[in-house]
Amino acid sequence: MNFSVYWQHADAVSKTLYFVLLAMSIATWTIFVLRIMGTRQLKQVAYNHLADALSKLKAKFAPLAFEQRKAVAEQALLRQISVEKSNAEKGVSVLGTIASIAPFVGLFGTVWGIFHALVAVGKSGQAGLAQVATPVGEALIMTGLGLAVAIPAVLAYNICVRFNRTLSNELQDQAHGLLIDTMLQQDSAAKKEDVKTAQQSLAGGQA
Repeated sequence: MNFSVYWQHADAVSKTLYFVLLAMSIATWTIFVLRIMGTRQLKQVAYNHLADALSKLKAKFAPLAFEQRKAVAEQALLRQISVEKSNAEKGVSVLGTIASIAPFVGLFGTVWGIFHALVAVGKSGQAGLAQVATPVGEALIMTGLGLAVAIPAVLAYNICVRFNRTLSNELQDQAHGLLIDTMLQQDSAAKKEDVKTAQQSLAGGQA
């Protein structure tokens, strides 16, 4: 019993299911490899986007009070974090879908193959173990293929979910650090401006 024998006896439905599983496997490994290769780059890009989001607001902070500046900066950072999390989650849902349906696709192929094997045995009029074991065993190959696709998809999905959770926590920490630095800078600039204004007022009063 080998795959070539199964392929020779497989009909159009079984072959179609095989190519569906093959496409799922290729998609799984492609998404997983791209995510692993782009992990560091994605994190650095997300950090840069957070910094840029605050840099664009600094010019608009001047007329606002401290609490207003803090609220605006927090909302800008939260919105950017949401965008980065959405970008990081691209493809993860595909992995979850493949992990869920691949075993059932393989099982359907097995059921279909066994049905046709039993029909062929019935037509031949020979129902011994030797006549049934080979076609049924060949049909079970589809179950193995379904599991071979689903197991890597499950592992890839769990790894990507864990990476996204870690990235979310790191983005939160980075955002808090940027918010603190920005507020301290703005507060320091505001105090300097107040001191300068007071000195000018004092100088004007003396004159």
